[in-house]
Amino acid sequence: MKKLLLSATALAAMTTGAFAADDVTLQLKWVTQAQFAGYYVALEKGLYEAEDLNVTIKPGGPDVAPVQVLLGGGADVMVDWMPSALAARENGAPVVNIAQPYKSSGMMLTCLKESGVTSPEDFAGSTLGVWFYGNEYPFLSWMSKLGIATDGSEGGVNVLKQGFNVDPLLQKQAACISTMTYNEYWQVIDAGISPDELVTFKYEDQGVATLEDGLYVLEDSLTDDAFKDKMARFVKASMAGWTWAAENPEEAAEIVLEYDETGAQTEKHQIRMMGEVAKLIEGSTGALDIADYDRTVASLLSGGSDPVITKTPEGAYTTEITDMMMK
Repeated sequence: MKKLLLSATALAAMTTGAFAADDVTLQLKWVTQAQFAGYYVALEKGLYEAEDLNVTIKPGGPDVAPVQVLLGGGADVMVDWMPSALAARENGAPVVNIAQPYKSSGMMLTCLKESGVTSPEDFAGSTLGVWFYGNEYPFLSWMSKLGIATDGSEGGVNVLKQGFNVDPLLQKQAACISTMTYNEYWQVIDAGISPDELVTFKYEDQGVATLEDGLYVLEDSLTDDAFKDKMARFVKASMAGWTWAAENPEEAAEIVLEYDETGAQTEKHQIRMMGEVAKLIEGSTGALDIADYDRTVASLLSGGSDPVITKTPEGAYTTEITDMMMK
């Protein structure tokens, strides 16, 4: 009886060890919305579980700095824009891109046609709404490329530090504001302004697009083979989640809504957002395209006397995780 009991105990211990899932905490760049649908789908559909992962997704927000969460040990991996991540790396935060689900940029300036801004040549003398907290870097790179000062001097633009809303445009405090193709642009439309009253400038179309919503970890973590294996499984399941979300936008939006604890999101907006986000991940395998990386770096270095980064980064990305994922 004692021998049988010991055997049962040993079997239970072995079973528990064999099926103990690896914990992963993901810190999002922003609040729960379809911008991050692939991760929520992977969680809800058991795709992480199938890779022996126990994933916790932490929403972001205006008071959350993903880099600081990562540095403080509050997450294993974060979602961030590459300009913000590279600037943070140059300033001493050893963050490394391990995967790039987003292939294209969704960032743009949305302008009231009545303001007289119909081309980039009309920016001079205008007030432009700009997000900060790391989101300003693509805008500053673009203005540098155009040779337009951002300090309010003659011939330059007046930069309005824009909150994460569209009020400056609705209240006509700015000629143009920062918007994403999948979010704030539609907030403007829903506020009663028709598309033919607007002019939009997509960063992709202007040749100044930088990479958004990549996955980043701390450099030291990549010295651990077990961590790298865990991240390869995480990226694999996440990309499967993104594929499913793109193919099933309405259901993906519903899953996102289930995880929105604030109750602030609406089904209409999330379905529309998922449709736009699907365009941005189209063509992505999750692996970083080095040409896209080089273009982003070149854009950030092109700021004249005030570039976003001052030197070409070293060690800012690795393809090892996605190479492992695809084997």
